[in-house]
Amino acid sequence: MTARTGRAVVLLIALGAAAAGCGGEPGRTPPAAVSSPATAPPSEAPPSETSPSETPSSATPPPETSPPPGTPGARDLVAGRYQPLWPFADAAEAEAWRSRHREDGSDAWHLDPARTAVRFARDHLGFTEIDRAVRTSLDGAHARVHVGLTAEEGPRPLVAAVVHLVRYGKGDGAPWEVVGTDDTTFSLTTPKYGASVGSPMTVGGRITGVDESIRVHVRRPGGGKALGEHCCVGAGGERSPWSAEVTFRPGPKTTPGTTLTVVASTGGHVAEVERFAVTGVTVP
Repeated sequence: MTARTGRAVVLLIALGAAAAGCGGEPGRTPPAAVSSPATAPPSEAPPSETSPSETPSSATPPPETSPPPGTPGARDLVAGRYQPLWPFADAAEAEAWRSRHREDGSDAWHLDPARTAVRFARDHLGFTEIDRAVRTSLDGAHARVHVGLTAEEGPRPLVAAVVHLVRYGKGDGAPWEVVGTDDTTFSLTTPKYGASVGSPMTVGGRITGVDESIRVHVRRPGGGKALGEHCCVGAGGERSPWSAEVTFRPGPKTTPGTTLTVVASTGGHVAEVERFAVTGVTVP
């Protein structure tokens, strides 16, 4: 057995052990201070499969079901409670797409949380090996999509992250918006979700793994190159803390209150990016 293969086996064992923590009763729980022990087991289920909601992330507030008539809808949920990370920077952009779609049916993928989550990882974050939605869980205005990739060392896809999305607006015609990720064996808990941050910024969380190399970068809505990056932080162990300091430049087009996406990723055993976590912060 080569050293690379040995590390891959250890990684798969760690992911499998974390997956065994799933199976608790679904429902709301308060956000955790560290990563949740639950993670998504590798699965060959098609993207259209739905199931009860997963354990909430510590990087996003706990989920709520669809509001009853006469109460604020998902548009207010995003604007006031969650950070709009991608693909829309604000409610105006989401409504503009909705109007175009009613006229010509353009960009229908915004209505599919699985396709939106994969595009977020692959196209916006640049994790090109992540190419599939392994599993999709729907709960009212919320969706959680397990995005992943196929590794040569195993028959099943590896789950790289559980992407949390919410409807940006009311009704079935409202598009899906990425608002964060659920914590599994790799968490990103600093800075706090929704915090106003400046540069340099301290980033951290906890990780379970062996010979991990954590890369951190900061992105603005709409894509483009990263605003700042730190590479790399060596880490490993069982729920071990990790931290880094990243310097970034918001740029002239970034106004106060703009949401930025902080991304942490690790890999190198069986793929360049095997796990990632994101959180949303704002520019003061």
